[in-house]
Amino acid sequence: MAPTSIKPTHSIEIKELLRIADRTIKTGKNQYLFQEGQAANELYLIISGKVQISKITSEGRELALRICGENDICGELTLFTNAPRYLLNAHVIAEGEVAVINKDVLEKEIFHNGALAYEFMKWMSDHFRKTQTKFRDLLLTGKKGALFSTLIRMTNSYGVQKEDGILIDLPLTNQQLGDFCGTSRESTNRYLNELKRDGVVSFEKGKIKIHDLQYLKNEIGCENCPAVYCSIE
Repeated sequence: MAPTSIKPTHSIEIKELLRIADRTIKTGKNQYLFQEGQAANELYLIISGKVQISKITSEGRELALRICGENDICGELTLFTNAPRYLLNAHVIAEGEVAVINKDVLEKEIFHNGALAYEFMKWMSDHFRKTQTKFRDLLLTGKKGALFSTLIRMTNSYGVQKEDGILIDLPLTNQQLGDFCGTSRESTNRYLNELKRDGVVSFEKGKIKIHDLQYLKNEIGCENCPAVYCSIE
């Protein structure tokens, strides 16, 4: 079994980012911090709550890329670009609080603060590696494999060990889960029912419990990447 309740450590000096933050704001569920195409002048440090980062495809489908939680940063792709616009959407899925950091202020701080620049580059490198492995799974394992990969990642990010398996402690609808895999709600429902029939998963109050994690790994030829990269965050 994989370790449970794993959350990647963030080496960026959070206090340093909070020091240069312009303000903090309360966030309500279903609010957007930003949407793709909007002019981008700010980044956001999540103090509490959860924010889903997604992309709208040319066909109008939503592809969810990650969920940002406590001490995560979003909006970082706009740094050091001219006339930047947000490339993704940041949708609040659990209310909380975020610190708003002015893009120009952070850029100047990175230029003058070598320690912060180093830590930020390390964080960005880890973030890009997570994204690359996610797209690899989406492209190479098909839609069913993408779902299996997503379930594995969610056990690493939100898994809680129980006597009979790992509970993914994050309530998700089949539509929301499908958004992470690039699949329809109907396909996601069919795949989950197959897994339930085979005893691989079960459902508990809107949450998924994984009973046979190794089955999912075998089905996609899992390379056993470190959990810090194999996560949904």
